[in-house]
Amino acid sequence: MPRTRRRRARQDNNFGIAAVGGIALFLLAAVALGAFGWFYFTAPVRPVLNAQSNCPTSGPDGISVVLVDTSDDLPATTKSEVQKILDDLVSSLPQYYLLEIRVLDVAQSRSTPLFARCNPGDGTGLNKWTDNERLARSRWLETFRKPAEEAIRKSVTPAKATSSPIMAAIQDIAIEQFSPERARNIPKKLTVISDMIEHTRDYSQYSRGGDLTYQRFKQSPAYLKYRTNLYGAKVTINYVTRPSVMADTNRHAEFWMTWVKDNSGTLDLIHRLQGT
Repeated sequence: MPRTRRRRARQDNNFGIAAVGGIALFLLAAVALGAFGWFYFTAPVRPVLNAQSNCPTSGPDGISVVLVDTSDDLPATTKSEVQKILDDLVSSLPQYYLLEIRVLDVAQSRSTPLFARCNPGDGTGLNKWTDNERLARSRWLETFRKPAEEAIRKSVTPAKATSSPIMAAIQDIAIEQFSPERARNIPKKLTVISDMIEHTRDYSQYSRGGDLTYQRFKQSPAYLKYRTNLYGAKVTINYVTRPSVMADTNRHAEFWMTWVKDNSGTLDLIHRLQGT
C-alpha cells in the first residue's frame, strides 16, 4: 500500500476514535445535566422565610405555645425536669412550626412572650446537590436553637405574686395565636407548666373550703369573663403538685380537664412533675 494511503487511513481512524470519544463525553455531560435537573426540579419547593421570625411569609405550618407559671418558686428537681421538657419541645418542633415561649404576667392578667420564632430546619434531609447543609445548620443554631435555650432559662426564673390568673393568660394566648383565620386550620398545641391554682378576685381555688366543683366556677364572674375558644388546640398540662395548698389534686386535675373541653380544646395529657 502506498505510504500516502496508509497515512490517510491512520488519520481517518484517529478521527473516528476522536469522534466516538466526543460523542461519549457529550452523552456523559447530558446524563449529568439531566440528573442535576431531575434533582433540582423534583426537590421540594421551600417557602420564602421572614428574616425576623424564620416563619414562611404565608404563615407557620403549625403553632406550639408554652406557658410557664413561675408565680411560685419551683423546686430544683422540678425546674430541671421542666427545662428538659422544654428542650425536647425545641428539638422535636417540626420545620416551619412556630414556637412561642411565654410567662405568666400577673400584673396585667395576661402572658408575656419571651421567644417567638419558627423552626427554619436544621439541614437534616436537605438535597446535597442543591442545598448547603452546613449553612442551614448554622442558621438553625443561631436564629432558633440558642435564642430558645436562653428563653427557657429566663422562663423558669421565679417571680413571686399574690394572684395567679391562669385562665386570663390562656385566653390571651388563644386570642393572639389561635383565633386568626389561618391559624384555625393548622395544628395547634398549648403546653402549660403550672400548679394550675387559679386565684383572682373573680374566682379562686383557694377559697370555699376547697370546693373545686365546676358548678361553683360557672356561677362566678370568671366563667364568662374568661370564656375562651381554643379552636381545637391540643393541651398538655405539666402539673406542679403543691399538696400544702391543694390537697385533692385528682379533683383539681378533673376541673381543668372539664375547663379545657368546655373551652373547645382537647386535653392531650396531664403530667405530674417530679420533685413536688
